[in-house]
Amino acid sequence: MAQNRKITLTEKEIPHQWYNIVADMPNKPLPPLHPGTGQPIGPEALAPLFPMALIQQEVTTDKWVDIPEEVRDVYTMWRPTPLYRARNLEKALDTPARIYYKYEGVSPSGSHKPNTAVPQAWYNKQEGVRRITTETGAGQWGSALSFACNLFGIDCEVYMVKISYQQKPYRKVMMQTWGAHVYASPTDLTEAGRKVLAQDPDSPGSLGIAISEAVERAAVDPDTKYALGSVLNHVLLHQTIIGQEALVQMEKAGDFPDVVIAPFGGGSNFAGIAFPFLRYKLEGKREVRCIAAEPASCPKLTRGVFRYDFGDTVGMTPLLPMYTLGHQFVPAPIHAGGLRYHGAGVIVSQLLKDGLIEASAHHQLEVFEAGVRFARAEGIIPAPEACHGIAAAIREANRCKEEGVSRTILFNLCGHGNFDMQAYDDYFAGKLVEHHLTDEDIAAALAKLDTPEIA
Repeated sequence: MAQNRKITLTEKEIPHQWYNIVADMPNKPLPPLHPGTGQPIGPEALAPLFPMALIQQEVTTDKWVDIPEEVRDVYTMWRPTPLYRARNLEKALDTPARIYYKYEGVSPSGSHKPNTAVPQAWYNKQEGVRRITTETGAGQWGSALSFACNLFGIDCEVYMVKISYQQKPYRKVMMQTWGAHVYASPTDLTEAGRKVLAQDPDSPGSLGIAISEAVERAAVDPDTKYALGSVLNHVLLHQTIIGQEALVQMEKAGDFPDVVIAPFGGGSNFAGIAFPFLRYKLEGKREVRCIAAEPASCPKLTRGVFRYDFGDTVGMTPLLPMYTLGHQFVPAPIHAGGLRYHGAGVIVSQLLKDGLIEASAHHQLEVFEAGVRFARAEGIIPAPEACHGIAAAIREANRCKEEGVSRTILFNLCGHGNFDMQAYDDYFAGKLVEHHLTDEDIAAALAKLDTPEIA
């Protein structure tokens, strides 16, 4: 059996700065709008929710942002993360492609999410914040923020999408182990949650609903701030440490990717691995394709529209220019709970609109088939979200085989599936079903939008 080739770095090679792709974008992201006036909002409008340091990162056009040494010290608990050449998977696929994966599952919470949870908690601590509220889908973000808040002595309150709360109980236990309070969303603790439950007492929840609840809790308490695990510019910024490490590792391997792939929910995973490589394309140095792999049951990039929309279900956030299925869209209860979000991050949306990145959609059975195939070849059982990136990589590898060409494929293995065994059990038992969204379903969701269109 061929052995994986592991490309490692030393602690000294952990980046000292995050990369801000906005500085290199030919068309800068459009501004967020006030939902009442329809006018662009300034940083002060975000002050009730975020510490000023993160707001400044949200709006900065600086190309490089320094990583605080205290944050970098915490990163050394698990960074730098390894890069592997997936030789066994290449052999199993009988492909001429060279396949690499960056493995983020070695973090304390088992995914890429602590890359932004740690700096977000640290910046909040510097400004004296006592409590942080947040939402979580599959529990990856909630567990990462719980871990980070525990490090810095901050209370953490997590609204976990109800279907994931039920499907993934051990992620809830992880959060509780790190001291967080976890609630199945929608709850009766907030006006937003009560409104949803009044309309649908059996609602499985969604990330948009959970965001509404967490935002509401933060907005009414001056000692509380809100943290988001994806979508926003500063979150994507923090995740670029992944791709920066991967650049050095690929150089050590004597290779450079033709294709960079990551799963897509709101954008942080994809941005983390892809943006540092996309920089080479934007600077005219190298051509590279970057593919965001989303679930076919929540296809905002491949079947949504580009327009202003709310980031949450109830409509408490500013209006953001994004690819969206409509903020009231509730995705099917697939096991990849972290990808069940109606919209896409502003930066990613602009890049897709400009044709600088690509998107692909994958059905649930294809995704789990890919995950099992990867586990049997490479030994790591991936999270359902991570399986979307693997499915896209296998598509590209099979294309190489069909075309008889060798390309280098890099994907982000964003987390392990050690707490997702129920999902795999359902797959092997034949209980997983495909969720087919019709054009009529999408049109009905978009018809509820009354937010500004983008010319």
